[in-house]
Amino acid sequence: MAVIEILLVEDNPGDVRLSSEALKESNLIYDLNVVLDGTEAMDFLRRVENYAHVPRPDVIILDLNLPGKNGLEVLEDIRSDQELKEIPIIILTSSENDLDVLMAYKKQANAYLVKPANLNLFNEVINAIVTLCQ
Repeated sequence: MAVIEILLVEDNPGDVRLSSEALKESNLIYDLNVVLDGTEAMDFLRRVENYAHVPRPDVIILDLNLPGKNGLEVLEDIRSDQELKEIPIIILTSSENDLDVLMAYKKQANAYLVKPANLNLFNEVINAIVTLCQ
């Protein structure tokens, strides 16, 4: 089984830790890279400066509520870039706002998942993402 390259775009350290721990419990063979905001995500994806030698992600897990460039803006940037537009993007956010869901799918997100407050449910959400990656 090949290694799945995952880019997690998340500014909340607690959610980064929960995602990382849930992935460790999965049977997925993966490499996880984490960036903290939308601008850093685009630098990573375009391999700018410090990111010149990073792997291209097989999947992006993207929060919407990011400092600076928000998740919807990142999604739009990725989908408008010929070299990046085919990468699957899973929105993982605390927003249950119908407009956010609608806009994410309008901007071609592959999936929209809401972060649950409960740890067991969070693990289930990460397992759903793992299933999508396989």
